[in-house]
Amino acid sequence: MTQLPGSSATLAVRTDFSGPASWECLRTVLATPNEDGFLPDVELVDDPRFEGATCAGARDLLPGDYRHPLLVLADTVALGSAELPLVVVDLWGEPGVLSGLSPRSSGGVENNLSIANMDFDDFARAVDQDGVFRDF
Repeated sequence: MTQLPGSSATLAVRTDFSGPASWECLRTVLATPNEDGFLPDVELVDDPRFEGATCAGARDLLPGDYRHPLLVLADTVALGSAELPLVVVDLWGEPGVLSGLSPRSSGGVENNLSIANMDFDDFARAVDQDGVFRDF
C-alpha cells in the first residue's frame, strides 16, 4: 500500500468507499466548528488506495516525519452509521484506539491532544456505554 501523505495537520483517512453521501456528510461536520467553537485541524485523505486500511496497518503507512499525536480513520462502521463515529489511533502514548469519536467532538479532542493539554486516556475513559466519545 502507498504511504500516507505528509501534512501539517492530523490526517483523517477514508478507508471505506461504499457510501459517498456519508463521506460528504462527514466532510461537512469536520469543517464546521462545534458549539464550543472547536474545529479539528485535519487533512482529509480521500484516496481509494487506502481502502480497507486498519489501525495497525495505517500506522505502518505514516510518513517518517508525521509528528501528530493521533491518526483518524473513517472506516466502514463510521461511514455506515448516522452518527459517523470515527476511529482514533493514539500515536504518542501507549498505543491504543478510541473506537468511536463523534465528529462533532473531534475538534476538542484533536486540539487538546495536539497541544498536549490532555492525554488520549482522558478521552478513552470518558466514552459512553456504546463506546463512543461525545463529550465530558
